[in-house]
Amino acid sequence: MTMKIESPAFAGGGRIPAGFTCSGADISPALKWTAPPEGTVELVLIMDDPDAPMGTWTHWILYGLDPATRELPEGVSKGTTAPEIGAKQGITSFGRPGYGGPCPPPGPDHRYFFKLHALDTATNLPAGASLREVEHAIRGHIIAEAQLMGTFSR
Repeated sequence: MTMKIESPAFAGGGRIPAGFTCSGADISPALKWTAPPEGTVELVLIMDDPDAPMGTWTHWILYGLDPATRELPEGVSKGTTAPEIGAKQGITSFGRPGYGGPCPPPGPDHRYFFKLHALDTATNLPAGASLREVEHAIRGHIIAEAQLMGTFSR
């Protein structure tokens, strides 16, 4: 089953506004999505940039999200937990938990992917997990996915 994810801040394939990047306030954009399939136990969101010079750069790892959730507000907390949405956050490529917006070196556009995964099991990970731990926990348990891509350059 396919879910759909979108943001009121930018169109799919469009430019991410500066306020959601290191050139601005560096807060997370609001996101909303369609219902996951029946049997979804947990939602996981991973945002990354495959165009980073040193390989894919992870900007956000959000897990433990209730499957009844259909949206995230703008400006989710930046700690290992996001109490306003009842979720946990992992350590990004920036070396800290929470959202870290686009911050590419000067040059051409980079692509930023917000990937939402519906799982048939709980990750059961503590707050502050690594990308490797989250990827290991979701492997073989993804029953639906949605993806939103935005671009940004400086």
